[in-house]
Amino acid sequence: MTRIYVGPTSLYSLGQVGELALLDAFDGEVVVPEPVVRSVNVEPAATNLAEFLDGGVETGVDEDHVERARAVLGAKDVGAAETVVAGVLAHRDQRDRSAVAVVSEDRTVRRTAQGLGAEVTSSFGVVVRAAIEDKYLSPTQAKRIVRRIDQHGMHLTGELRERAVGEVAD
Repeated sequence: MTRIYVGPTSLYSLGQVGELALLDAFDGEVVVPEPVVRSVNVEPAATNLAEFLDGGVETGVDEDHVERARAVLGAKDVGAAETVVAGVLAHRDQRDRSAVAVVSEDRTVRRTAQGLGAEVTSSFGVVVRAAIEDKYLSPTQAKRIVRRIDQHGMHLTGELRERAVGEVAD
């Protein structure tokens, strides 16, 4: 089964606009490590995350892999997001090498996870995927969500905003 590790930046951006449920568009198990949960302490993202987690999202992480993630990341201080990389490392150690993915806006986490074999996306990718996979989320609704995320702090360049909005076909 695919495991999708979600970092604090994506939880913040989706949580600020009340769209964490879009993570359910993934075909796999969403994992939000406990240190990541604790790092999302801005409202309304924190309340929205607590409600999302009530749906049975896994939050555990193996401490041995957290130490390895710190070593892999070197001197880069990514805080709780290191537990996302730890999840990718744990996945690599399993004999079952089914798919693993990371949802994060953090460039260091994204590059590292991708280098370790994980698929990576951002909160904007989550919206696009939900629009493609979910017959109840229209392209117009998806475009509104992308714009709301952009207005709530995850600012995109004009080019990236148009690319995210453009990937959701009318």
